[in-house]
Amino acid sequence: MSAQTLVERYRMFLLGLAAFMCVGTVVELLLAEHTEQALQIVPFLLCGAALAAVLVVWVKPTAGTIRAMRLVMGALVLGSLLGVYEHLEGNWEIVLETKPNLATAEMFWQALRGAAPMLAPGILFLVALLAVAATYYHPALQNRA
Repeated sequence: MSAQTLVERYRMFLLGLAAFMCVGTVVELLLAEHTEQALQIVPFLLCGAALAAVLVVWVKPTAGTIRAMRLVMGALVLGSLLGVYEHLEGNWEIVLETKPNLATAEMFWQALRGAAPMLAPGILFLVALLAVAATYYHPALQNRA
């Protein structure tokens, strides 16, 4: 097998994994009933946009579609960071209400271990990382003389 074929297979594997993780994340969010507040709809929208962008690049990997996908993945990273913040803030509020006399450091530790998993939104960051990695030095992005 040529190196070019191997690289192309790796690209398809990474894009496929990113797409699979988008679908899996939506399923997990539905099972967790992550729909109680308007802000909780954001990861559904981001996963839908990411899945669409990945599929477009899978089918038609041009410089334009790759750049558009990378833009969507940037939004996914921002959404991931927002989710981590929201989970941590929610946990902090619960700790503050239930154990107001804890020292700040202990309160922070309790918030990290709270009911809303702080790193769960990090899956969106990982999806973005995989999708962008799949387009690293992509032939469609090379300047043609």
